[in-house]
Amino acid sequence: MTETAGDPRGFEQVRPVRLYERIVEQIEEAIARGELRPGQRLPSERELVVQFGTSRATVREALRVLSSNGVVRSRPGDPNGPEILPVTAGGLTKQMRRLARAEHLTLAQLLVSRMMLDSTANRLAAILRTDEQLAEMEAAIERMRGAVSGGYTSFSEADFAFHEAIARASGNTLIQVSNAVVRDTVLSLISDKIAHARNSKALMKRSLTHHEQVLTAIREGDGPAAAHASLHSLYDYYASYVPASERATLKALLAN
Repeated sequence: MTETAGDPRGFEQVRPVRLYERIVEQIEEAIARGELRPGQRLPSERELVVQFGTSRATVREALRVLSSNGVVRSRPGDPNGPEILPVTAGGLTKQMRRLARAEHLTLAQLLVSRMMLDSTANRLAAILRTDEQLAEMEAAIERMRGAVSGGYTSFSEADFAFHEAIARASGNTLIQVSNAVVRDTVLSLISDKIAHARNSKALMKRSLTHHEQVLTAIREGDGPAAAHASLHSLYDYYASYVPASERATLKALLAN
């Protein structure tokens, strides 16, 4: 008697792949392998139709997707063909923002990501920062102090400048981009609630205190203290907006 390989109900349905997606994949893979480099040109639209053995409409859709993703610059009627663009932080930011929104991440998931990214950036900044970068952080803190009475918008702008200075000082572009995307996504969900909270001024003062602790730790080169202060700052400022049933993961980070 022949044995079967298990219950086939565990398989997933096969997803049809559109032809233009195959073209996008091939071009992106060629770039990843270094066969296509920034500044080089793809063949003309007509030549691509021949090479891929597909319709002009399919090639145009693939080029539209690649152009939208910042991979190529394609101009209608350009006889030289689409230009391969360099990878930039701006392009990466755009893609990560799109991903964060498409995945419908919960506020708790976003905050966990931000706590981990922020604390890591602070730890690195405490070791790697220059005097000029430290001066940027100090200037941002001064702006935060002056903005407490000026309202949430001014305070938030100064807060943003502080975290951007730290992210740059970490020396890691991926941390900088990822942190900015997560921070923007979190604020898009709850900024109105924070701005109109009855205790918004008290929240800003408490946040300022934590940021001053982070600055002190970075100034003294104490990475663990900078990371610890960052975790507590974010938890205290945002945890009340997360359902109580989902706060366990956030609290777990504070124990480290």
